[in-house]
Amino acid sequence: MQAINVSRICKSFGNVQALKDISFDVSENELFGFIGPDGAGKTTLFRILTTLLIPDSGKAIVAGLDATKDFKKLRKKLGYMPGRFSLYQDLTVEENLRFFASIFKTTITENYHLVKDIYSQIEPFKKRRAGKLSGGMKQKLALSCALIHKPEILILDEPTTGVDAVSRKEFWEMLKQLKNEGITIVVSTPYMDEAGLCDRVALFQEGHILNIDTPVNVVKSFAYPLYSIKSSNKYALLNAVREYENCHSVYPFGESLHYIDKLGKLDLDMIGSYLKNKGLEQIEISEIPADIEDVFMDLMLKRKP
Repeated sequence: MQAINVSRICKSFGNVQALKDISFDVSENELFGFIGPDGAGKTTLFRILTTLLIPDSGKAIVAGLDATKDFKKLRKKLGYMPGRFSLYQDLTVEENLRFFASIFKTTITENYHLVKDIYSQIEPFKKRRAGKLSGGMKQKLALSCALIHKPEILILDEPTTGVDAVSRKEFWEMLKQLKNEGITIVVSTPYMDEAGLCDRVALFQEGHILNIDTPVNVVKSFAYPLYSIKSSNKYALLNAVREYENCHSVYPFGESLHYIDKLGKLDLDMIGSYLKNKGLEQIEISEIPADIEDVFMDLMLKRKP
């Protein structure tokens, strides 16, 4: 069964086309991720799915309802956590949760089991104003408020942006628990490492979906040998490799460069001699497995005119 069916959605703001013929499905009880940088169009799409924007064309069916025509009915079935913290900062933690429960004509007690594991972590601070919480605590409060009415579908727009690594890990563990409760989850993130935690992912860039598949299959789609190249001078190394005659693509990746050769298999002696002639030292070259970020970079390169 499909929880979400999106067909050929387009959306523009003036001369900027934010979404360009977007189509995808999300199955019930799936954890579906949109992976892409800021400005890719993820937030615009999520606002359409949550009835906050009307598309210029196309259709979104969410929880069996038309996101445009049936917006009043649909809002009762959704939990939405926008990218920007949007709770009432002058209200306490407890007051925010009680307020959102009352909007949906329920109580904290009625659905406490659903938010218990999350809310219990911030409950010791329930009398603290929301604006005084840390980033991780704010995200946990926002998630609790989005869940308190027991939605069928939970839509989270970059929920871990600006949150420390430990809180990010805890947050994704919470999402797995919610999935086990039967909730369909759609989440966006700019962090490629979070893609592997989803059942399926859509790689998103400049209003386009580049690819949709399981994280394992996305990585398997990478068609080239990939190499890591290091040197004592990373900046000089990057410029030198870009000028190399057989360079198909190269981009910084942590302490190294990720490199694809036009010939496929890299001639280590040839490129090693080339880099030494450029004055580079302590050169290390090794073949490595690709990850989702490598696939994303390659798909972006293919889209360039």
